[in-house]
Amino acid sequence: MAEAQNIPVGSTTAGSIAVAAESTVATRMSAPPSYDVADFPVPHGREEEWRFTPLERLRGLQDGTAVADGRIRTEVYAPAGVTQETVGRDDPRVGRAGTPVDRVAAQAYTSFEKASVVSVPKETVLTEPIRITVHGQGGTAFVHQVIELGAFAEAVVVIDHTGDAVVAANVDFLVGDGAKLTVVSVQDWDAKAVHVAQHNALIGRDGSFKSIVVTFGGDVVRLHPRVAYAGPGGEAELFGLYFTDKGQHQEHRLLVDHNAPHCKSNAVYKGALQGDDAHAVWIGDVLIRAAAEGTDTYEMNRNLVLTDGARVDSVPNLEIETGEIAGAGHASATGRFDDEQLFYLMSRGIPQIEARRLVIRGFFAELVQQIGLPDVEERLLGKIEAELEASV
Repeated sequence: MAEAQNIPVGSTTAGSIAVAAESTVATRMSAPPSYDVADFPVPHGREEEWRFTPLERLRGLQDGTAVADGRIRTEVYAPAGVTQETVGRDDPRVGRAGTPVDRVAAQAYTSFEKASVVSVPKETVLTEPIRITVHGQGGTAFVHQVIELGAFAEAVVVIDHTGDAVVAANVDFLVGDGAKLTVVSVQDWDAKAVHVAQHNALIGRDGSFKSIVVTFGGDVVRLHPRVAYAGPGGEAELFGLYFTDKGQHQEHRLLVDHNAPHCKSNAVYKGALQGDDAHAVWIGDVLIRAAAEGTDTYEMNRNLVLTDGARVDSVPNLEIETGEIAGAGHASATGRFDDEQLFYLMSRGIPQIEARRLVIRGFFAELVQQIGLPDVEERLLGKIEAELEASV
C-alpha cells in the first residue's frame, strides 16, 4: 500500500429496463475499461458517469493535476494463517478482479507504488475477522489493495477508513471456487477528506461475496462497487448504508455483470440525508448477458430525507440480453418520514423526538444487522445516534 434524474422528495423512480441484442459492460460509459489513464478523456461533468459528481471538489484526481504528496498509514490485523505481502503492479493478482472504468481509477492504477495483498489459504475458515485500518495523514495518495480467498475458504474483512486525505484507490476481491467472503468497508473520514475508489469482486464457481459499505464522513466520497463471476453458481450480496450531512457529497455506483449462468445477486442500499446541499447519489446497474441463463437478481435503493435542502439522485438500471432468467427486478424510492408511523408511536406516549429516532433506527436496522460483528455494529449505531442528535 502506498505511503501511500434528480428525484423529488416523496417520489419513486422505476429506472430503466433494456432488453438488448448486443452490449458490453461499457454500455453507459464514455470510454471502455483500461489500465491506461491516457485512454480516458478528462471529464467535464457532461458524461453519464460524471454528471452527478462535483468535479471541482475532487482536488485534481479527475484531470491529472493531483500530486502524490500524501501519506496513508495502513495496518493489517489478521488471524494466524493469513499472509500479507507488498507487491508491484506486475503481480498477476493485481488488477485481475477488474479493470479501471474511469479516469480516476486508471490514475490510481498507474500511480500507486506498491500494492498490499492479503491472502487466505484454500479451505481455511477464519473464526476472527481480518481488520485493515486505513488512516489518512494529509495530502494525496494512490492506493491498491487485494484481498484473495483460496477455494472453499471463509473470511470476514473489515476495512476502516479514517483521518484526512485525498485518496484514489482500487480494491480487488478475488473469491475462489466455493469460498465465502464478507467485506465491511467503513468510510468514517474527517470532514475535508476526498475518497474515490473502485471495488472489484471476481467470484469463483459457487463462491459467495457479501459487501457492506457504510459511508458517514468525508467531503466527497465516490465508490464504485463492481461484481463479475468467474464461473456458474456464484452469489453476490451488496448492502450499503449512508448518512449524508450538510454539504457532503456521497455517491455509490454499483455494477453487477451477470456474465455466467445460474448466478444470483441482491443489492440493498439505504440512506438518510440532512442539511443544506447534502447530496446522495446511487446508481445501480445490472447487466444480464446472453450466456447468463438462470440469473436471479434484484436491486433496491431507499432514501429518507430529514430536512429541507437535501437532494437525492437514484437511478436503477437493468439490461437483459436473454429471456431465460429466474428473476430480475429493481426499485427506488425517496421520501420523508412516514407520518402514520410517527403518529402511531406518539399516540402510545412516545415523545416526538424519540419517535423520530425509532423510525430512523428501524430504517437502518436490517442493514446494520448484516455486519454480524457486535463491536462494529455498536460503533455504527453510535454514529447513527450522533447524526440523529443533530437532526432532531
